[in-house]
Amino acid sequence: MLNKLWPAFLIISIIFAILNGKIGELNSSIFESANSAVQLTITLFGTLCFWNGIMQIAIKSSLVDTICKILNPLIKILFPEIKKGGKTHKEISMNIIANMLGLGNAATPLGLKAMQSMQDENQNKDKLSNSMVMFIIINTASIQIIPTTVIAIRNSLNSVEPSKIILPVWIVTICAAASAVLAGKIITKFVK
Repeated sequence: MLNKLWPAFLIISIIFAILNGKIGELNSSIFESANSAVQLTITLFGTLCFWNGIMQIAIKSSLVDTICKILNPLIKILFPEIKKGGKTHKEISMNIIANMLGLGNAATPLGLKAMQSMQDENQNKDKLSNSMVMFIIINTASIQIIPTTVIAIRNSLNSVEPSKIILPVWIVTICAAASAVLAGKIITKFVK
């Protein structure tokens, strides 16, 4: 769908610029946007490298194991089918930790590994298990303690207080995650 939508937007923009005699402004905005995109990418890359480094230190130390133990009761409630202490359990925990730190890009490969492990344990390979559905729900409405990516974007755009969004992000992500988990639990209970 998007592969048709974006070209349509571009073609409409070019036609609109030609009809209104603003082709010069269009060219200028294209190059300014490209420059801004490169600068934003470099900023996000630096932030992502920093937090991935922190995650690697946490993995090699006992910090991840400690956080996994803290998350155990929550994971037991959300994923009753998952064996405690197993590979899938740890992958789910790592994904949740990465999402809480606002590291969506780092959480993605961890999430894919967790989904693959859940699929390997899934009895019916043609359907998602309840744990897989819950995992998708949690990743979609992930709770973020430190919205790293958003803070980095705000910082790159010269925001006066880039971290001022932390409290609203906590409120929104907790409400979104709680309502999504509740809805997911209700739906998976009645739909088999």
